[in-house]
Amino acid sequence: MSAITVTWVLHDGAQITAAVAPGTSMMQAAIAANVPRILGDCGGNLACATCHVQVAPEWASRTGPATDMEDPMLDMTEVERGPTSRLSCQIIADPALDGLILHVPA
Repeated sequence: MSAITVTWVLHDGAQITAAVAPGTSMMQAAIAANVPRILGDCGGNLACATCHVQVAPEWASRTGPATDMEDPMLDMTEVERGPTSRLSCQIIADPALDGLILHVPA
C-alpha cells in the first residue's frame, strides 16, 4: 500500500504535510514530521493526552468517534476538548484517510 497524505494545521494557521505509511498512528507520524505540541509522552498507550488533535469536521465521520478508553483521556487534555477531539495515537493511517486534516490545539 502506498502512503497517504496528512496535514496538521497549527493554531497560527501554519501547516505541516507529510506522507504517512498505512498502519502508522497519527501520533507517530506527527512526531516524525516534527509537528509542534504533539508529544506522545506515553508512546500511544492511552496513558496521557499529549497527542490531542481536533479532526477537521469533514473528516470526523471517517476517523470515527473516540473509543470508550480514549474518551476519558480527552477530558485530561491541556486545551479543552471539542466535538471532533481525538488522541492522535488512536487514529491509524488507512487509504480511506488520504488527505486527512488534523488541527493541533494551541
